[in-house]
Amino acid sequence: MWTPVHIGPSYFWSLAGWRPPSSWSPRLSTVSSRRLLSSLLSLSLLGSPALAAEPSKPPAKAPDASRAEAARLVASFLGDTPLMSDLQSLVDEVGGRATGSPSNLRSVEWALARFREAGVDARKESFQMPGLWLERSASATVRGKGLEFSPRIAAMPFSTATPKGGLTAPLLDAGRGTEKELKALGEKAKGAFLLVDTTELKNVDDLFREYAEAAEIEQQAFAAGVAGVVYMGSRPNNLLYRHNVSVGMRNTRPMMVMERDGALRAQRLLRTGKALTLTAELELQTGPAYESYNVIGEIRGSTRPDEVVVLGAHLDSWDLGTGALDNGANVVALIDVARQMKRLGLKPARTIRFALWNGEEQGMYGSEGYVKAHEAELDKHVMASSFDIGCGRINGFFTGGRPELPPLVDQALEPVKGLGPFTQVDAPIVGTDNFDFMLHGVPNLVANQEPALYGPNYHARSDELDKCDPQQLRLNTAIVGALAYGFAQMDAKLPRQSRVQVEELVRTTDLGQQMKSFNMLEDWTSGKRGQKGSTSAGPAKR
Repeated sequence: MWTPVHIGPSYFWSLAGWRPPSSWSPRLSTVSSRRLLSSLLSLSLLGSPALAAEPSKPPAKAPDASRAEAARLVASFLGDTPLMSDLQSLVDEVGGRATGSPSNLRSVEWALARFREAGVDARKESFQMPGLWLERSASATVRGKGLEFSPRIAAMPFSTATPKGGLTAPLLDAGRGTEKELKALGEKAKGAFLLVDTTELKNVDDLFREYAEAAEIEQQAFAAGVAGVVYMGSRPNNLLYRHNVSVGMRNTRPMMVMERDGALRAQRLLRTGKALTLTAELELQTGPAYESYNVIGEIRGSTRPDEVVVLGAHLDSWDLGTGALDNGANVVALIDVARQMKRLGLKPARTIRFALWNGEEQGMYGSEGYVKAHEAELDKHVMASSFDIGCGRINGFFTGGRPELPPLVDQALEPVKGLGPFTQVDAPIVGTDNFDFMLHGVPNLVANQEPALYGPNYHARSDELDKCDPQQLRLNTAIVGALAYGFAQMDAKLPRQSRVQVEELVRTTDLGQQMKSFNMLEDWTSGKRGQKGSTSAGPAKR
């Protein structure tokens, strides 16, 4: 008679060669974690002929050691690790980490200490920031006949400062800032502040739309000779946030975001015929080029140490909130993957570099600096990935228009297939630290994450610890670990693309338009960023 026996999670862990620490508590008893256990079981059965083989057939061939090691690594994230205590320390103790600020320098030392406490070799690598920009204070007063009020504002990065005492100019309703609306203002726009209407932001798609629209709005507004642009805040509850001015450090005007309710009030007054002025006072700390630092943790490869897998997340954040979603969560995930690899004694075939970038928010300057400093090694860079969309579930990866890459990602994610489904989107994407690797032809990935709370809290005062789901972050960390170890172990290695091949990607996809929206296209066409060579044609949208 066959008697059913309950087989619990500890059985699967024992097959994988891992036991949870004594402090472990079964907090991951959800559908996702049960799927993860199912994945571990399938891996373990493959490694256990007595369980996997049918009686009438010879035992199945045992997998190589790397499959069992991947299972051990993935299982380690089901237990208690310092993941969330690291995140709390980074966001609550260090705080917002704008590059060039004292807190950013503290975050560099914080990250070095975390790697070294885990036994991971770590170093800081310097790179050049093109200039310093930090907000010290920002205030505004709207005045009209018989009225005065002071809505809160935030300076947009790369805004210019105002004179002491502020800059006063007429405030005009520019509608949505379309070409037609700006033309209708005519000469009145010259020397005035333009109030630009926005749609309330709901998701990440809205965020990318904002970036694209702002580039067009600002180009036309600058051409009209405005004093500056005031964007109605697109976030509910009067949240303030930061968007870079589209032209970056070339900007020559005060630029700001006004809290939504205050901007709506001003808009209503203007639309009922009230004449208004705005006095804006922006005190900024600005300066010339300076040195900043990336933090690189490294586990050296055992058999192919000259081949490199890069896992990247940016350490810097803007300063209104404390940068939990953008991008502290992914910083601590990378540190925890490195920690668990060392704790388990795993020896990947290829070198894995855990790169915590700085200068990302101002224009991905830290990863650009790395690519320049390591240019002679790039032919040996097997893959460079970026994790930068908060704590939402990782549901696949953008694979950069490299059709050979999605099957390799699928292969690497096999140990965590229970956390899927994973869908790879074979399209290039701009806006995070894969960018310069892509321009230099290195196979690159960007984690595609469910938006969760990311969009409304993006660069905002509300980007705080409570917006991150600890359980989902732990499951994401298991996915990061599987991806890292999979690419470090697999035999496949895609060739680095030439500039001509990257140029073709720019021409035949919307990559060029994305680069334009992020003020990056000119750097590419001029040869300032990317592999050296000439660009013969402009971008064409697929």
